[in-house]
Amino acid sequence: MEPAVQTLWSQGLRLNYVDWGNPAAPTLLLVHGGEDHCRSWDWIAQRFRSDWHVVALDLRGHGDSDWSNSGDYSIAGYLSDVATMVEHLGPLTLVGHSLGGIVGLRYAGLFPEQVRSVVSIEGVGHSPQVLQKRHALSTADALRHWLAERNRLGARNERTLSSLQLACDRLHARNPYLTKDQAWHLTRHAVRMRADGRLSWKFDYRVRARVPYDLSLEEVTSLWARITCPTLLIWGTRSPLTNPAEDGRLSHFRHARIESVEGAGHWVQHERLDTVSGLLAAHLAL
Repeated sequence: MEPAVQTLWSQGLRLNYVDWGNPAAPTLLLVHGGEDHCRSWDWIAQRFRSDWHVVALDLRGHGDSDWSNSGDYSIAGYLSDVATMVEHLGPLTLVGHSLGGIVGLRYAGLFPEQVRSVVSIEGVGHSPQVLQKRHALSTADALRHWLAERNRLGARNERTLSSLQLACDRLHARNPYLTKDQAWHLTRHAVRMRADGRLSWKFDYRVRARVPYDLSLEEVTSLWARITCPTLLIWGTRSPLTNPAEDGRLSHFRHARIESVEGAGHWVQHERLDTVSGLLAAHLAL
């Protein structure tokens, strides 16, 4: 079954999302990570669509959603996209991966009355140690770096790929733990055909430019403390990111628990689909 493709407008940007049907059921909103797209949730969506109204969103600058004209991809902008979806869909359960998890947790803290349950897979944000190093930069240096990076990455948007197989090989090299079928499926939905017959990635390279302004760790943790619904954090034991249970961040949540998935890296839901599906099913039943 293929989902229905839908659009919604958020602050002048056209957002793309897919709807897996079953609208009478409770809504489950899935939010992808950075440089990803909504169809990366297809395996999860297919497992839960019988009992849930599953909807997966393309954040601005990703998938088939519009790019930001200014190249400004702040967490606040992504929050606006999720807020628009919730206004459209009503109270829901939210599951996010990486960037999507960061945004989902902040939204659940801002509007606890709108979120019945929240899951963040590898998505809490940078560790306190990393944030401390970044905050050591002067405001001028941080802004200068961002402007230079945004311009440099904007030029990369002109780069193209000669074939779908080449794109698939590059994606697979980035995450060798994917199966070949997974890599092929993800790649098909990650590229678009240009007028000259060549391919390009759908995401805007400027999403890689780290925005120099964001909430402080204290401000973020104050939002986490406002979350009132059941909260699940899923982490891979091979993750390149520090575990929130080990660096103290888990303690800022009121109703959160963390599940570590043995042998999984950052893309836990792809590498250990059965395990993650089981964890989600148990959590969503609460």
